[in-house]
Amino acid sequence: MSDTNRRPPSGAATLRADKTAAIAEAVLDELAEHGYGRLSMEAVAKRAGVGKSALYRRWPSKQRMVIAVVSELSVALVEEPDTGSLRGDVLAALHLVADWLTHPRFSRILPDLIAEAQRDEELFQALARCVGEPRRARAIGMLDRATERGELPRDLDRELALDLLGGLVYWRVSARGAALEPGYFERAADMALRALGARPLGA
Repeated sequence: MSDTNRRPPSGAATLRADKTAAIAEAVLDELAEHGYGRLSMEAVAKRAGVGKSALYRRWPSKQRMVIAVVSELSVALVEEPDTGSLRGDVLAALHLVADWLTHPRFSRILPDLIAEAQRDEELFQALARCVGEPRRARAIGMLDRATERGELPRDLDRELALDLLGGLVYWRVSARGAALEPGYFERAADMALRALGARPLGA
């Protein structure tokens, strides 16, 4: 019998993509409606129309399930800006952060997860490792290209620069709940460029 005609071993778990997608949607809905603390595997399974075993075949715990679902969508929402100029890249990056923070679901999910993470060190580390670090890694290329073009100093503190860029939007949207009025992104980008010691192209 050829490999292509072989059947899976008896009892082997087959993880159907449509079920995984339904579970992910249920996880996001439960997080948005009830928060991490009140989310249960039973509630997710019921909303997704699957048995609890379908969840445990994919993830061994509630935390692993939540982190997997949240990180997959959070990282997918990040594109690495490459407009050809630092100002263009910074503007694009600020818009991307705003899109993430104002996402219909994440605008309700993220504040709750961040609050829970302050009380749960394991959750805090998992969010940093699976959400924060991959998102930041995609933005570092933007800074590196600007450095190669001569727009940024070579001794730039990249970690602090990323904190600055993300914080400009996070503080306004999530901490203050203030509006992102017309012209805000341009003003924020120009302030960030000054703070980063940016130089015009060719200067």
